[in-house]
Amino acid sequence: MPLPIPMPLDVKLMNTLAQALGLVFAVLLLALVVAWLMRQSLFNLSAIQVQGDLTHNNAVTLRANVAPKLTGNFLTVNLERTRAAFEAVPWVRRAVVQREFPNRLKVVLQEHKAIAFWGAEGDGRLLNSFGEVFEANQGEVEAEDLPLLNGPQGQAPQVLQAYQLLSTMFEEADVVLERLQLSGQGGWRAQLDSGAVIELGHGSLNEIQARTRRFLATLTQVSSRFGRDLESADLRYGNGYAVKLRGVTTVAPGEKDVVKNKR
Repeated sequence: MPLPIPMPLDVKLMNTLAQALGLVFAVLLLALVVAWLMRQSLFNLSAIQVQGDLTHNNAVTLRANVAPKLTGNFLTVNLERTRAAFEAVPWVRRAVVQREFPNRLKVVLQEHKAIAFWGAEGDGRLLNSFGEVFEANQGEVEAEDLPLLNGPQGQAPQVLQAYQLLSTMFEEADVVLERLQLSGQGGWRAQLDSGAVIELGHGSLNEIQARTRRFLATLTQVSSRFGRDLESADLRYGNGYAVKLRGVTTVAPGEKDVVKNKR
């Protein structure tokens, strides 16, 4: 049986070179085809379909604001930049952008749901249901009785959680919690719709709840006893609290007038 004759080295090199050149040619041809396709008017963006939450914005205004910021066509438009352009519009919390062949974009929006004002009064910031702070025209807020919450930077979710817990407790006592503030030192202060200010003190949310529960359990009894409304309260006592009632004086003029309740 005859043995196979080995292929000369120069022939092997020629075959390898031919294969490499063929591959390069195929890649270049593909690149030329893609470049040609990208220049075709068929892929020019002709429409942006906007869906989702449109309470504070409308599709026409959104397209007018965002379209000038877009570059490229259906194949080359940067979806991440498009998403960021939509999310830069006031009230827009999140945007999901998708391509729709051959020349459209589909955008689904989620708007902020304002549940509180945030910061110092008049700051112009709002708080959404996720505990995120955002800026928008406060004149566009639907609800007129939103609470005012405040706290150190990054503590908005904690302040919102505390408000949700405490406001329920006050509502059960027929009292409305209008403001809640967390100081930089960790102290809590509440204000009711009547204007009464309550010092809740430091501690965990469980500790704040326990003090508030103790306070509310006897507030009506104390107020009824003197027939006066609450002006302020200090819950930072270990075994009770101190209250100041409007028009009630229990000490000499010039001194702090309080009614103490110990349990």
